[in-house]
Amino acid sequence: MSRLNALGTNATGRTAELFTAIKAKLGKVPNAYDTIGSNSAVALEALLSFDAKLADTSLSKKEIEVIKLAVSEVSGCDYCLAAHTLMGKMAGLGPEVILAARKGNPGGDAKLDALSTFVREVAGTRGTVPQPVVDAFRAAGYTDTQVVDTIFAVTSITFTNLLNRINDTVVDFPKAPA
Repeated sequence: MSRLNALGTNATGRTAELFTAIKAKLGKVPNAYDTIGSNSAVALEALLSFDAKLADTSLSKKEIEVIKLAVSEVSGCDYCLAAHTLMGKMAGLGPEVILAARKGNPGGDAKLDALSTFVREVAGTRGTVPQPVVDAFRAAGYTDTQVVDTIFAVTSITFTNLLNRINDTVVDFPKAPA
């Protein structure tokens, strides 16, 4: 059961406007967005803008979804795992690659595997990321621009992971396979 307020169809003002735009794009207002917008239209608008800018980065849709899957697995966010399993499929990731990105196993694409490994290390450790981790990421063909864009994507999914973990948001997507 959710712990934070959610307005759904009772939203007004800027939140209602954002919900209308989300529903037009996605067909529904996912529970996570409902919770965010119901409590802070500013946060929802910023998150939507932030995520829209991810499309302008040096990362492909597949790479962005690998990042979101890897971080969500490390974080333990069942909501984001479900949402980004679906989004990953829509971006063209196969079930093996999705599971590999989550679990840190080889998935058949060396570059995506390196991305998942890098992201899992960044999201799952404290302190300075060891130089060999950064070197391995670069050796896989990633640039310094992509290092920064990867962290940009990590930041986006970390916000929703944290919110959903605090809220215990009810998953309204097909559950991610274990």
